[in-house]
Amino acid sequence: MSLRQMEYLVAVVEEQSFTRAAEALHVTQSALSHQIKALEREVGGPLLERMTRGVRLTPMGRAYYPHAELAVRSARQARRAALAAGGAQTGELHIATVHAQAIGVLPAVCARWARLRPGVRLVLHEYATTEELADRMLRGVADMALGPRPEDWPGPVTVVGRERMVLVVPHGDPLAGRASVRLADLADRPWVRCSLEPVLAGRRWLDVECERAGFTPRTAVRTQHTSTAVRMASAGVGVLLTAAHELTGLDCARIPTDPPWRRDITVFSRVELTGAAAEFTGLLREWGEENEENGE
Repeated sequence: MSLRQMEYLVAVVEEQSFTRAAEALHVTQSALSHQIKALEREVGGPLLERMTRGVRLTPMGRAYYPHAELAVRSARQARRAALAAGGAQTGELHIATVHAQAIGVLPAVCARWARLRPGVRLVLHEYATTEELADRMLRGVADMALGPRPEDWPGPVTVVGRERMVLVVPHGDPLAGRASVRLADLADRPWVRCSLEPVLAGRRWLDVECERAGFTPRTAVRTQHTSTAVRMASAGVGVLLTAAHELTGLDCARIPTDPPWRRDITVFSRVELTGAAAEFTGLLREWGEENEENGE
């Protein structure tokens, strides 16, 4: 089986269509179908089920696909790394991240990158949870990932900054004028919970800290994205714990926790970073230093 055949399979699964996959690969649909059938013969059975609307993987395909996807993405990543190491001024840098980092950290850093390296296009892959981010990075979706420190990551991890966690409430809330708030003072308040809450040793940080303070947080609403959670808290649905830098430009009151709490922002990857990925990591470190100086 060839890498090209695996690339064709990955394209069909990603596009959920032979027609769209052929267009993306710039080949005829008949040529694409021929290569998929050749791959299926070599594997020993059908990998795709043709349906009225789209396609889906067969049980054999589901077993085969993660390995094919990793091989294809690793080959693309290797090519980008080689070009970058050779001094190429054009190309792509693929960055995987969670939504909160995409809106809170990356805009300023990407703007700086566009000025410094206009020939290298950035491609962002955004995910809802840190678990999904780590899983996709293990499967080679991007050259580097940006997010909270992953647990048990097998590759390089670099701390590029720290984010200060704050409590979000509406203006006019009795807590809004406070210099800081202890979690024990919030035992009777409802909470806005987000899938991107900090996790320590497999447990949500908020659950652990509230337990220490003598209560279990009562959830008013649970969201997938931080931006949604912030708007819920700003509207008075409940108290939210989030990173201060994610609130830039938003109309809400933010109060530091007592004691203050911060968490690392990291870059992690499957292999040591070189070329454009290493340069982008340097810009993230600069952002982290500026963020620390500004108290964010």
